[in-house]
Amino acid sequence: MTDLSARAGGTPSDSPEDLKASAAAALLASNRRRRRIRRWIAIGTLPLTLAALLFVGKILSMYAFAHQSITAYVADDYAGSEASARGQEFLNWFEPFKAPFNVGTALAGAEKLPDARAKLEESLDLATGLEVCTVRINLALVLERMGDAARAEGDGAGAAEFYGEALTITTEMPEECNSDEAQEQSSDPDRDMQQSREDLEDRLKQKQQNEQPPPEEEQEQEQEPQPSDEKLEELEDKLEQGTQERDQQQGDDGGGSGTDKPW
Repeated sequence: MTDLSARAGGTPSDSPEDLKASAAAALLASNRRRRRIRRWIAIGTLPLTLAALLFVGKILSMYAFAHQSITAYVADDYAGSEASARGQEFLNWFEPFKAPFNVGTALAGAEKLPDARAKLEESLDLATGLEVCTVRINLALVLERMGDAARAEGDGAGAAEFYGEALTITTEMPEECNSDEAQEQSSDPDRDMQQSREDLEDRLKQKQQNEQPPPEEEQEQEQEPQPSDEKLEELEDKLEQGTQERDQQQGDDGGGSGTDKPW
């Protein structure tokens, strides 16, 4: 007897073994699809993952380098402070003014004043808002010390120029730098920014005034040529000759009042 389903063109029923094999094959195919999806998701999110890790690492490194720089500066290890501050310059995305500011401050502590000035000016170009306040204070202090160095070398004109530049830096500070918010953002919380600014301006004005050249009249008097030794001797001879002639005239007249007239 033939199977009616076969005679009608149908397929025979699957056996339990065939059903298990089909289910296993379907499960494997589904797992392969899931693995492929996870792999593509991992590849697609890899840049974001790396960026997140880099972001976190950069923030942690900035705090670490900043802490090392401050600790070394307080310990008068200016070379170590500079080295740590330069570590902040790599991928300097966040608060970009701080890296050159810390480097410039460390260089100033090591008396490398021209290099310190260059770094602080770089920091000032990168600073925004209240960030400029503390940068301007330190830059003016460096310029003041450069003026002191020029004065010690006998370069009064150069010293006055440095003092003038420092005074310009302080007088052009925004009015917001006198606020409590600016004080909170100061690199030295123990330093009263407004008082420091006023004291600095007073010192610079006094130093600049001391280095000003004397008025033209005084310069002309100082530069007025003095008579030579030969002219002095000639003048003395004429005076002596005139005295002798006067004495002779008084002798011929038989005396006088006993007092000489001024001549």
